[in-house]
Amino acid sequence: MCGLLGLLTTDGTGDDAVTRVDGAMHCLRHRGPDEHGTWHDEDLILGFNRLSIIDLEHSHQPLRWGPPENPGRYALTFNGEIYNYLEVRAELARDHGAEFNTEGDSEAIVAAYHYWGAEAVRRLRGMFAFAVWDTETRELFLARDPFGIKPLFIATGTNGTAFGSEKKSLLELADVIGIDTELDPRAIEHYTVLQYVPEPETLHARIRRLESGCYARLEPGKAPEVTRYFTPTFPAAPFAPGSEQSRYREITEALEDSVAKHMRADVTVGSFLSGGIDSTAIAALAMRHNPNLITFTTGFEREGYSEVDVAAESAAAIGARHVVKVVSPAEFAAAIPEIVWYLDDPVADPALVPLWFVAKEARKHVKVVLSGEGADELFGGYTIYREPISLRPFDHLPTVLRRAAGKLSDRIPEGTRGKSLLHRGSMTLEERYYGNARSFSDAQLRAALRDFRPEWTHQDVTAPIYAQSRGWDPVARMQHLDLFTWLRGDILVKADKMTMANSLELRVPFLDPEVFAVASRVPLDQKITTRRTKRAASAPSTTKYALRRALEGIVPPHVLHRAKLGFPVPLRHWLRGTELFDWAHQQIVESGTDHIFDKAAITRMLTEHRDGSSDHSRRLWTILTFMVWHGIFVEQRIVPQIQEPLYPVSL
Repeated sequence: MCGLLGLLTTDGTGDDAVTRVDGAMHCLRHRGPDEHGTWHDEDLILGFNRLSIIDLEHSHQPLRWGPPENPGRYALTFNGEIYNYLEVRAELARDHGAEFNTEGDSEAIVAAYHYWGAEAVRRLRGMFAFAVWDTETRELFLARDPFGIKPLFIATGTNGTAFGSEKKSLLELADVIGIDTELDPRAIEHYTVLQYVPEPETLHARIRRLESGCYARLEPGKAPEVTRYFTPTFPAAPFAPGSEQSRYREITEALEDSVAKHMRADVTVGSFLSGGIDSTAIAALAMRHNPNLITFTTGFEREGYSEVDVAAESAAAIGARHVVKVVSPAEFAAAIPEIVWYLDDPVADPALVPLWFVAKEARKHVKVVLSGEGADELFGGYTIYREPISLRPFDHLPTVLRRAAGKLSDRIPEGTRGKSLLHRGSMTLEERYYGNARSFSDAQLRAALRDFRPEWTHQDVTAPIYAQSRGWDPVARMQHLDLFTWLRGDILVKADKMTMANSLELRVPFLDPEVFAVASRVPLDQKITTRRTKRAASAPSTTKYALRRALEGIVPPHVLHRAKLGFPVPLRHWLRGTELFDWAHQQIVESGTDHIFDKAAITRMLTEHRDGSSDHSRRLWTILTFMVWHGIFVEQRIVPQIQEPLYPVSL
């Protein structure tokens, strides 16, 4: 796990350009405090900060490798981990006579690229963003893992292309490559609706992200040519009669194998642990490989907003040593500027704050943690996935009647039972579902934004994704959409940014190609179901049914059928009370975003929320997070106190 930065120039790599790249690397020091290195030739500069996880004494980067006839042909920088690197190295040695100088996974990537070409990215099990420079062909190859676990930003200007693990490092090179730093108004509107900036956008118009499951080829003076190599599909089919147990075993075996490979490291590996099934399953399986496993959780002082007790019970049940971090409202508010600086672009998910604190605590004990991200998208875990089932009666209505139901809902007072059902039932799936984040209605957005553009909607983002899933069952379509939106825009961004802010590597065993291959074949009635199990004879309609069955005997019974909670934040209460109201009001008053937001409307929202007439917590947090971001990266009114980590390698 590391931070990379590169510059492919059109006019050569003089001393000034090398110095500028080396200087911009300070923005990435938290991603790799163990080592720093640079390399350049006449066209390319590579910079690298390393967090040493595998082959600690070797595998230095930028890494040079090549076949025997040209041993220095390639230069590589690589952020992530390849969990099947031992198998890849063995296959390359056996079939091609490949030779290696280290014991790490970095050489496996560049050797695979040499012998297999772009096809190599399909053969790698892991999380990665990497750059391979071919000194013979003068071609740069950039790639990102299938699910977007590791980030990669790209900016092309008149003087070249810069690429890196974090956007802030590219902003420092904006004048070098010849780009302006204007904001993207469409991305701002997308962010306000979705709570995150959807790929490939960033809030800066001239900086974009290489999307998940894509690679790009670049030559000096040319724009990147991007190719998608992985498109997730859900070819679900009903389980054959009597095949349920064998299919559950497939899930169990795939997950066991994934966790085993994710435990490969030359440093200590721990595990995050909430009160839910996903992280508990990962921790329980990890215990098989490390009986001294340490688990970590976080919570808040307010009752009902903590899973600390459940997580502690789970840790005791599997025999893990357990560490808890309780976050106070004062700590929460004080950490926000620093957290937003690490984010690069705002993500209005308050759960990232406790994640930052638990990562900070975990880094005192371990260098790597496992976590349960991705299980909900793969196995059907979000409660919103039940919605197509509850709305099935509307599917049989003629379009004119469905639209009439929507108009009727508009005349029903807010808070009246059935209003939301009529409203959502009147719309198609494509119209009503754009992921887990649904903060603003069009009317609310029009009131909040100065430059509201009705032609810019969530369908800019979702329509091309929905077009790929025509004919699938509605839950599979929602899962597919979430893989391209909520997962990579929110879940994985906060996971990467908050852990790497603390020089901690986070690994996600559910987001493994082999686990996905099994999960994608799970039919609808094995995701959302009213079936009962021997362990929960009176269980209500449940999500992730097949996964829960597969984990019987692995996950403790008190967690197996527990509702999803995660790391909940008492934001609604804090914004009404002394904990955050004054802080929020101050942000609105001081923010230089009058040209973006109607501050009078935002202040009314805050007042209505405090008075209890409306719950505006999610909308307010979306805007407040942006205001802090704008204060840091645009106004430079807010200067976060960034304390660069200095951790020992020995953990």
